[in-house]
Amino acid sequence: MALARRGIMSEALKVELAKELGFYDVVQRDGWGGITTRDAGNMVKRAIQLAEERMAKR
Repeated sequence: MALARRGIMSEALKVELAKELGFYDVVQRDGWGGITTRDAGNMVKRAIQLAEERMAKR
């Protein structure tokens, strides 16, 4: 049985990433369910990149 892992990213981080990646208008209009799979993937990639950069600074 696979477990769904939801809520890993804070809402604030998701909003920040959506604004940075240029699809926050879609989120405001349609909610998180309105973004494309590509946008969701890009958001995850960027979150990983930010985490790696923060870890490298330690």
